[in-house]
Formats: sequence, C-alpha cells, structure tokens
Amino acid sequence: MSENIIILALAILPVLILSIYIYRKDKFEKEPLGMLVKAFLFGCLSVIPAVVLEKFLMAVAPLSVSESYSDVWQSIYNGFVVAGFSEELCKLLLLAFVVWRSRHFNEYFDGIVYAVFLSLGFAGVENLLYVFGQETMMLSMTTAVVRAAVSVPGHFLFAVAMGYYLALAKFEPAKRLLNLIKAFLVPVMLHGAFDTLLMLSSAMSDYATEISLGLLFLFVFFDIKLWKAGKRKLRRLQMKSEIQNYENLTDIETE
Repeated sequence: MSENIIILALAILPVLILSIYIYRKDKFEKEPLGMLVKAFLFGCLSVIPAVVLEKFLMAVAPLSVSESYSDVWQSIYNGFVVAGFSEELCKLLLLAFVVWRSRHFNEYFDGIVYAVFLSLGFAGVENLLYVFGQETMMLSMTTAVVRAAVSVPGHFLFAVAMGYYLALAKFEPAKRLLNLIKAFLVPVMLHGAFDTLLMLSSAMSDYATEISLGLLFLFVFFDIKLWKAGKRKLRRLQMKSEIQNYENLTDIETE
C-alpha cells in the first residue's frame, strides 16, 4: 500500500506543481476554482476519445509504418499523427467546448490558464496509466521520475501554445480563423517533434549509439527552445491582459 502511495504521489506531483505555477502567473483576475476544476476534469475525459482515435490511426497506418519497415517513418507517424494529432485535437475540442462562450474567459491570459489546466488533466491520467502499468516498483518509480521531468512539462508547453492562439482568436476577431488553425496546428507540430525525437532516439539506441545520442542532444536543445518560447508567450499575454484590464478600468471611470 505504501509503495502505491509513493508512486501515486510521484505521478501527481508534477501536475500539481505546474497547476500552481500557471495559477500564480494569472496576475489580474483569478479564474473561479469551479471553472479550473471543470477544465481539468474535461482534460481527464479527453483521454478516452484520444485513445480511441490513436488506436484507429495505428490500425490504418501505412504499410511501411504498420510493419515497422522503417524506424524513422514509424517514429514520425506515431509522433505527429498518432500522438500529436489525436491528443491535441481532443484537447482543443473539449477546451473550446468548456471555455469559448464562458463569461469567465474575459482576458487574454485566461486562454493559457484554461488550456494548461485541461492539458494537465490529460497528462495526469496519462501519467497514472503509464506509471501503474509497469511490472515492478522500480520501473514505476523510474517512469514517474522521467515523465515528471519530460512528458508532463511537455503537455504543459503544448497547452501554452494552444491557449495563446485560442486567446488571440477570442479577442482579435479580425484574425480569428487563422489563430484557431494555429491553436491546433502549432501544438500538433510541437507535440509531434517532441515525441518523434524521443522515439527515434530510443529506436536507434540498439544499433546506432552515436545517432541515438545525437537525437537525444537535439531533443534537449528543442526542449530548451520550447521552454523559452513558452515563457515568451506567457509574458506577451500577461502584457495584453494588463492593457486589456487598464482599458476596461478606464472605460468604467469615464462612464
């Protein structure tokens, strides 16, 4: 029992830390707890359609992919199509359903907050499935630590990009369609590149160690750039929200 509690804590801790982090970044008008819980729970539910879609895409994979003819093409297909496309599509659709017409989605930064909470709901369930799906306690703990450092932050950063463009679509109607497309395609591309680099590095490890290490270094470089881009998006929407709140306050004072 105590071992399961330790594993559970390791699986949940990164989700909790990143939830608190993004909540604290919301400087102007904190979102209602009920809405954040709702977004998180819908993120948990989004795992179900994502898994169904992933299984379908694996079943209809091209011959060269389904028969493992090429580790490269298999990794690309699994990374961009099976994981990236399926998971980000399901998250975006449920995110839009939960928040698009909500009166609480009333400033730019809200887009990132809700996207992150929903994505962390997805990441939390996925984490639990992976961690408790291992055969030994040691494998479960190793998986939990690796996913805490890599996979959960990955979902967080994909959500930052999704929420960023969703907020632009919400509050800048002149470019609404373009930003809605970006809210889907940018996270898919980031997710796909993220997973593909990891999959390729793992696939090459048995017979091309140098290439495997090179891909791993490339992944680390990509991850660093992803964090930097994510922080820039956070700052930009914080600034837009500050301007938005100032303008709203000015309008109230002049009435």
